[in-house]
Amino acid sequence: MNLLIQNGTIITMHNKKIIRESAIAIENQAIIDVGKTQVLKQKYGRSYEKIDAKGKMIIPGLINTHQHAAMSLLRGYADDLPLKEWLEKWIWPIEQHMTAHDIYVGALLTAIESIMGGTTTVKTMYHYTLEQNEAKAFADAGLRGVIGHVCFSWRKKEDEKALRDLAENWHNKADGLIRVSVDPHAPYTVAPEYMKELHEMRRELSNRYGSKEAPITSHIHAAETRDEVEKIEHAFKIKLKEGIMAYLDSLGVLDEHVAAAHCVALTNKDIKVMKKRKVKASHNPISNLKLASGISPVLKMLRAGVTVSLGTDSPCSNNSADMFEVMKVAAILHKAVNKNPAIMPAEQILKMATIEGAKTLSWEREIGSVEVGKKADLAIINLQKPHLCPLYNETSHIVYSVKASDVETVIINGRIVMENRKLTTLNVEKAMSMVEQAKNNLLNKLNANVK
Repeated sequence: MNLLIQNGTIITMHNKKIIRESAIAIENQAIIDVGKTQVLKQKYGRSYEKIDAKGKMIIPGLINTHQHAAMSLLRGYADDLPLKEWLEKWIWPIEQHMTAHDIYVGALLTAIESIMGGTTTVKTMYHYTLEQNEAKAFADAGLRGVIGHVCFSWRKKEDEKALRDLAENWHNKADGLIRVSVDPHAPYTVAPEYMKELHEMRRELSNRYGSKEAPITSHIHAAETRDEVEKIEHAFKIKLKEGIMAYLDSLGVLDEHVAAAHCVALTNKDIKVMKKRKVKASHNPISNLKLASGISPVLKMLRAGVTVSLGTDSPCSNNSADMFEVMKVAAILHKAVNKNPAIMPAEQILKMATIEGAKTLSWEREIGSVEVGKKADLAIINLQKPHLCPLYNETSHIVYSVKASDVETVIINGRIVMENRKLTTLNVEKAMSMVEQAKNNLLNKLNANVK
């Protein structure tokens, strides 16, 4: 499909350029031209489908670098609990009853919510199943994603089977929308030797199915709570001399294709290790606040030159896939903690939700900014709303004023997946009905097991 989006204001996230009364020309999956509407209309006026963006902003699609997409099925199931109790007494027990179909429909719901909120790429880590899975859900919705299988020491054989199937059948598939990652759950659930094995497996799978431009990456929960060192020491009967990142570095499992989620309890040495090994961080302020896990030292990481992006975390620890909400909370949280309203400005936050997110997923060559040659992943925001009037600064508006519901049209890989708030790829009502039925079945199985 050839598209010409015209008459809008483009926030390019490239060299700080904002172009007003502008247009974007798209052929197939890619952006082929960006410039003033008057110029591009003359070049591409006849054979292109038109989208009028007058009174609207066009931004790169938002990039959510930490999710557990299937867990939308558990949204609201267990709230107001500390992380350990939340996981061990509530989440893990009910997850034992989840089927492959449950995983699929949960991920489908998250994909829908993400698209409707202007998010075009999602990194999810969950249990991969061969029949129905998060990869299929994202592909069906037309959402770009990095799909990871979460690995634990207690199921090494199952993990290997899942990872090999996931890499073979999904990496760089669905017209390039889907990539794959190898995801150790956390340093306290994955033994040191298994952590090394997973690192080597990721390199092997990437060499076989990936490329320099499209590598298979790795994602891990790390330094999520203050007691994580003690949890590792207790689980594996070892003694850590320094912090979490220093420990992982001693295992030789850190490199530029590793993204660490949360990064709350980091030492200064940890941050130096992240910088040295080019490890990226996914900051999840809302879930960390909700679970009272703490506040990540984002400012220290940024000042050290560490790439920091943003994530929502799962729909049952956030309880939303709304990246606009995450941006605003991230901005105001760190201003308050550091008692400085000038830090974490809107421009920095928007970078974290776009181009820095692309870097975190090792995908910055194709997504994260509006540039010629990059994939056409775009969100068009309607500014004709009372809460967006008057307009002085577009970037400030995106971070502090725009709501997910203000996103009107979304394009992913050059394809219109939502137009005028209506998805073109899926029947939303049918998907919601499937989720409700899956929830009821899950509760019936849980109650039967209790009896």
